[in-house]
Amino acid sequence: MTNGLRLDLHVHSRHSPDSRLTLAQIIDQLGPAGLQGFALTDHNSVAGHSELARLATQYPRYRLIPGVEVSTRDGHVLGYGVAEAPPPYRPAEETIGWILAHGGVPVPAHPCRWSHGIGRRLAEQLAVPALETTNGHNPEIANARAELIAARRQIGSTGGSDVHELRDLGRAYTEFPEDVDSIPEILTAIRIGHTRGAGASLRMSARLRLAVRTSLLRATRGFRGI
Repeated sequence: MTNGLRLDLHVHSRHSPDSRLTLAQIIDQLGPAGLQGFALTDHNSVAGHSELARLATQYPRYRLIPGVEVSTRDGHVLGYGVAEAPPPYRPAEETIGWILAHGGVPVPAHPCRWSHGIGRRLAEQLAVPALETTNGHNPEIANARAELIAARRQIGSTGGSDVHELRDLGRAYTEFPEDVDSIPEILTAIRIGHTRGAGASLRMSARLRLAVRTSLLRATRGFRGI
């Protein structure tokens, strides 16, 4: 898959409570990051989708995929190709069914992360076409566990940097087959498991920096979770 599209499938913008990035900033950094596009996956929000659609016409060389990261009762789930956000804080299985019923593609985000992951048991059981096996904010062991589960289940894998700061864009990404080009083809490839997560995990020094940043942002939100 190395000659196909390389897309970051987990990106947060100013429409997430823990990011201040504009879509223009993200697009400007795609080339330097070695990416051909990204999925906008703001927390429980599709507020950036209309702007994303406008930018897609201005930058036809990039694939800009509408998505969302949903907070479920069990952990976070990514939904690709949906036009609205699913109701939050429902059981993960119910959220996955909602995404499928609305024509989207569900992928559990960072499933083996201790915070906001659905956990190994659900990762083994839920009817999803892929798991996010390379998350750029995860320690290596969490990504390795997710990759092992996806391989054991013989389902697809995806990668995304979980971007909240521009420096993180492209740390993790998803590789697609060479014949995949359009947004419908991208969604189909994820749906049938023809993708591969790749990239790097987060090193200890960067994890400490991220922990401090996350704590400060939680304090500004009154310690409310996402």
